[in-house]
Amino acid sequence: MSKSIDQVLRLMSSNPGNIRYDDLCKVCDCYFGECRQRGTSHRVYKTPWKGDPRVNIQKAKGGKAKAYQVKQVMKAIDKLTSEKNYL
Repeated sequence: MSKSIDQVLRLMSSNPGNIRYDDLCKVCDCYFGECRQRGTSHRVYKTPWKGDPRVNIQKAKGGKAKAYQVKQVMKAIDKLTSEKNYL
């Protein structure tokens, strides 16, 4: 059974070290669109700003996402949603 984006976001905030890479990809696809780089060990997503927080993810051992990258994605989502609410 697949998790909804909201469920994954809750899990990301409570335990960033225990997020499946595939779930993180779904969240990134939802918020940032299709990744601009695929086929390598990294997936890179375009953001409307330059610099950090970057959205560059890769799979860790056991099919999990790297915790520091989960935190970067959460920070980027926060920035994206705050900018949309501001405009």
